[in-house]
Amino acid sequence: MTILYPELTGVLVVIGGVFGLIIGSFLNVVIWRMPRGESLSHPGSACPSCGHSIRWWDNIPVLSWLLLRAKCRDCGVAISARYPAIELGTGAAFAIVVAWRLAVDANWFESGAKFFAAIIALVAFLYLAAISIALAIIDLETHKLPNRIVLPAYGVSIVLLAAASLLAGDLDSLLRGAIGLAVLFAAYFVMALVYPGGMGFGDVKLVGVLGLYLGWTSWAALAVGAFAAFLLGAVFSAVLLILRRANRKSGIPFGPWMLLGCWVGLLVGGPLAAAYLSLFELGM
Repeated sequence: MTILYPELTGVLVVIGGVFGLIIGSFLNVVIWRMPRGESLSHPGSACPSCGHSIRWWDNIPVLSWLLLRAKCRDCGVAISARYPAIELGTGAAFAIVVAWRLAVDANWFESGAKFFAAIIALVAFLYLAAISIALAIIDLETHKLPNRIVLPAYGVSIVLLAAASLLAGDLDSLLRGAIGLAVLFAAYFVMALVYPGGMGFGDVKLVGVLGLYLGWTSWAALAVGAFAAFLLGAVFSAVLLILRRANRKSGIPFGPWMLLGCWVGLLVGGPLAAAYLSLFELGM
């Protein structure tokens, strides 16, 4: 992949990172309120300790936390470092996605259709990055993957990726995405039926969305992303067992590893698959 116009790319990556900081601030609201069944829009942001509404100038991502010295202006209760961490993490994730998509869609300037296709695809993957962060943290904390995030993701993702494919004249990617959705959903559904203690139906519902993105990207991304989820989950579980932080009966959420594995497949699935095939050929 070749990055054209590196100066422009740098500016767009920075813009993506700043936008990610803002989205990260909203994700903090989603992560806190959604598992509790609260509205995301009302009431406005408030301190969970004293209930005082947060002033807009105290709600600037990361900067306000630093200026307030990690304490509420009104009651003085400490503000968790998780809030700026999520904001910074989302900013970094958005910057990475922008840089990646600019490299993948290096020919975005060739025509109006390709330009808009690249923009729509970028929006789709930024959306995936945002819900990945929210779902991973919620699953780690509650062992649940909220339907309020997962189910709408099907409609949003299908519309965006289908529009990008049609504008780019690339129906193969749309077909791959449909296959990825169907195959992974079916595989996880069977695993949930056979071994319900190890695979929840929340994972089944989520994997269809991930399969759509992986398949849409490439066959290599689909293969690597599907395998990486189980590898990462197994390694994490083994570490917890070795450190005696869990036992064989402990419930360990699989959603975060599905999401991380998906991003491994998306970002480096092609090179990893090529390296593996190269080693296999040498072995033969």
